[in-house]
Amino acid sequence: MKHLSIGVVLAAAGLGIATPAMAQDPAPRTGIQAGDVLVRLRAILVAPNERSGGILPTFPGERVSVDNSAMPEVDVTYMATDQIGFELIAATTKHSANGRSGTTGSIGKLASTWVLPPTLTAQYHLNPRGSIRPYVGAGLNYTMFWNEDASAGLEKAVGRTRVRMKDSFGWAAQAGVDVDITPKVFLNLDVKYIDIDTSARLRTTAIGTQNVKINLDPLVFGVGLGLRL
Repeated sequence: MKHLSIGVVLAAAGLGIATPAMAQDPAPRTGIQAGDVLVRLRAILVAPNERSGGILPTFPGERVSVDNSAMPEVDVTYMATDQIGFELIAATTKHSANGRSGTTGSIGKLASTWVLPPTLTAQYHLNPRGSIRPYVGAGLNYTMFWNEDASAGLEKAVGRTRVRMKDSFGWAAQAGVDVDITPKVFLNLDVKYIDIDTSARLRTTAIGTQNVKINLDPLVFGVGLGLRL
C-alpha cells in the first residue's frame, strides 16, 4: 500500500511538470487573424485590354496596340480584422505601343514606356481560419508612366521624337486565394483588373505633335508565395 501511494504521488508530480511544458508549446494556428501582416512575392503577367483612339491629327484612322509584360511583384496586406485586410502592391512593367495598320503599322513598334501602378485594395477574406482562404477586393490605383522612349523605327520615319504619357487615376478589383503550405507559408493565386486611361503625346521633327488616347485596362494574373509575419 505504501508503494502504491508513492507511485500515485510521483505520477501526479510528473503530470504537473508535463502540463506547463505542453502549455508552452501550442500547436501552430491555422489561417489568419486581426493584426497579421501578409507579404507575398508573385510572378505577374500584365495583359492590357487596350482601346485606342486615332493618332491625331495626321493618322486619325490608325490605332495602336500595347503588348503584354511579365515581371515580379511584391505586395503587403495588413489584416485590420479577421476578415478585412488592406493590400498595397508594388511592381513596374515595361510595355511597347505598336502601330496596327497603315503608315504606323508598317513602322511597327512606335514607343515604349515603363508603367508603375501602385494599387491599394480593401479585401474581404471568406474563410480566415481555414487553410484555403479565398478573398475578393476593390480599391484605387494611381498609374505613373516613366522612361518613355520613341523607337528607332519611328525616329527613322519622322525624325527625332519625344514621347510623354499622362499619368492615370482609376479603380481596381481583384479576386484570389491563399492555400497554406505550412502554418506560415502559403501559395497565392490572384487576378486583378486595373482601370488605366492615358494619352500619349509624340513631338516629332517631321510631322509635328501627334496625340493618341489609350485605355489600357489590364488584367494582372499573379502566382507566388506568401508569408504570414
